[in-house]
Amino acid sequence: MTRVLIADDQALLRGSFRLLIDNEPDLTVVGEAGTGAEAVSLASSLQPDVVLMDIRMPEMDGIEATQRLSGPRVLVLTTFDLDEYVFGALRAGASGFLLKDTPPAELLAAIRVVAAGESLLSPSVTRRLISEFVRQPSSPAVTGLERLTEREKEVLLLIARGLSNAEIMAALHVSTGTVKTHIGNLLAKLHARDRAQLVIAAYESGLV
Repeated sequence: MTRVLIADDQALLRGSFRLLIDNEPDLTVVGEAGTGAEAVSLASSLQPDVVLMDIRMPEMDGIEATQRLSGPRVLVLTTFDLDEYVFGALRAGASGFLLKDTPPAELLAAIRVVAAGESLLSPSVTRRLISEFVRQPSSPAVTGLERLTEREKEVLLLIARGLSNAEIMAALHVSTGTVKTHIGNLLAKLHARDRAQLVIAAYESGLV
């Protein structure tokens, strides 16, 4: 059973998410938080597997709250007018993000994907949102990039562009196993926790 904590300052939205999630046999809502500070406190006491984290909340925003969490996976909820926050949330450790108007079935699927240890970076959304941050001031150099092979850099670039494993496999004409091996090597060499952090590394290093 995947345990979910909902963090959003809108009670109506929290209630809607709870009804949706609790109707699934493999998912359950263990708590609701109306502020970022409350999300951090409840995550510590309730030990959820996944936190649905809104960005704009009183007392503490979702980015700072995400930075303070060490156990659960974080799935950020955003809207197009909050695009500038997405990159910060991913850098803070979020495993992905969803738009607040995401269809219910996609939200449920996203929770399961993140709970399984994967990151959620939808190609259609990732390309549009993450590309905005290329214009941001340069960040400190990413360590480990010099140890990547040329093929690993190719894979990293495709990940940063939002391609799935299947799409990378088709683009490079390699097997699924080979793609997974390259991704595993990238995670190890760049000290990244998941695919989301690989995207961050690609942009911060200037590879993209």
